[in-house]
Amino acid sequence: TGGPKGVGNSHTALYNRLAWMQDAYRLTADDRVLQKTPFSFDVSVWEFFWPLITGARLVMAQPGDHRDPAKLVELIESEQISTLHFVPSMLAAFVAHGELHGCASLRRIVCSGEALPAELASSTRQMLPQASLYNLYGPTE
Repeated sequence: TGGPKGVGNSHTALYNRLAWMQDAYRLTADDRVLQKTPFSFDVSVWEFFWPLITGARLVMAQPGDHRDPAKLVELIESEQISTLHFVPSMLAAFVAHGELHGCASLRRIVCSGEALPAELASSTRQMLPQASLYNLYGPTE
């Protein structure tokens, strides 16, 4: 989407995004959403608020752990994470890590922020067949 830029979002736009996500992907009280995106990025808004408005559990990663596939696998396994977000380049590193047997709880992987290559989508589905993979755009697009 080009160089970084500050874009304001209205309360209505944020609410509409969350309502749309809930309608499309249906979090329940059994879900656990991993919040790992730095709060300066728009993705963090849905990571924080989507689970809270639906009764799902919000699990917060330690700062910096979003860059460490081994720590993410450990957290996904220990907290039984069902939903998380990756930019495609980080998803590629996560999948390349290869030790994903502890990620059986994953049901939703949301990607945005970069183009999602078809070969990465395919390898993700092969490594995590129980998880649905969604390629989204941000609320400003």
